[in-house]
Amino acid sequence: MYVKIALAAIVFVSIFVLYSYFSKTNSLAPLPKRESNPINVKGEPAAEIPNISDIVLGLDTPWSIAFLPDNNLLITERSGQVRLIELNKTLDSVLVGKLNQAAEIGEGGLLGMTLHPDFENNRYIYFYYTYYSENDNTLNRVVRTTYQNNKLGTESIIVDAIPGARNHNGGRIKFGPDNYLYITTGDAQNPSKSQDKNNLAGKILRVTDQGKPAPDNPFGNLVYSYGHRNPQGLAWDQQGSLYATEHGRSGILSGFDELNLIKPGGNYGWPDIEGDSTKENMITPLIHSGPSTTWAPASLTYLNNAFYFGGLRGTALYRITLSDGMPSIKELFKAEFGRIREVVAGPDGMLYVTTSNRDGRGIPKSGDDRIIRINPNGL
Repeated sequence: MYVKIALAAIVFVSIFVLYSYFSKTNSLAPLPKRESNPINVKGEPAAEIPNISDIVLGLDTPWSIAFLPDNNLLITERSGQVRLIELNKTLDSVLVGKLNQAAEIGEGGLLGMTLHPDFENNRYIYFYYTYYSENDNTLNRVVRTTYQNNKLGTESIIVDAIPGARNHNGGRIKFGPDNYLYITTGDAQNPSKSQDKNNLAGKILRVTDQGKPAPDNPFGNLVYSYGHRNPQGLAWDQQGSLYATEHGRSGILSGFDELNLIKPGGNYGWPDIEGDSTKENMITPLIHSGPSTTWAPASLTYLNNAFYFGGLRGTALYRITLSDGMPSIKELFKAEFGRIREVVAGPDGMLYVTTSNRDGRGIPKSGDDRIIRINPNGL
């Protein structure tokens, strides 16, 4: 009898220990509970939209989002693939093409993507990617293809031979309110190139939809602003002013990530100044992360009088508001999603966010990488 009681006690204790362990494990789940039902983006009141929703799972280092006229979206993966996500078929995606020359080198690969302002008529879509040249040099380029019947067409090169490297390739491309194409380029790990107005590295470029210099560019070439280290976010406010996020120094001396108000011909100081340092004819940032904090800002969007961007090393969604020109920053979802890259405002007024936990620097969780929809009304 005593043996039976002892055995029963052992079983009870074992069950209790296992229950406690798994309860503790579940309490440390990396992502908060969220909806995963099909989403109707047309006409759904914002108050009824979940605060956080998984849109698609199982992506491989997604980089850029572009919304189609039907409100579905395309996503680039750094390996060169382009996927279609139909928002009424959540948690899945369809491969629509691959840019075969895109080379996933360090931080490089297939990066930015944007639709032509007249996409509904000409079906043009633009991509920025890293590639190997004939001499095995690492370079970047912008190409244009068509997108019809859920397939990509043949590439046409728009801007070529942008200096590249394993790191610091820039890569964000967007059409501005003036219908010119803006392109961010990194310093390709050679800071001196950023101060050379005739070199395409460490710049924001501004070109026509054919890749020619915009007619009123400040230096008569492709360059719109210079002195950048590795800008990866572009956005315009409601007055049409251009802002950009930029990665500061890296390694042991990390920090000094930036949000800048971009002016034509402006010199943003890299590598001569950073943070609050000043030098004649160089522009200091509106706000920076300081010497001991790193955002690693990889995107930028403007919604409801606020700027939002993703932080890679910062593992957060950041919101910056400007009051009388004075910026204030708020950190959201710290460490909940891991590394965050793209943040874009959708046609439904929601924020769409990509994780970058499979980029070789993150810790992938179940379902990564993913696109998450965030209702800004719940922030």
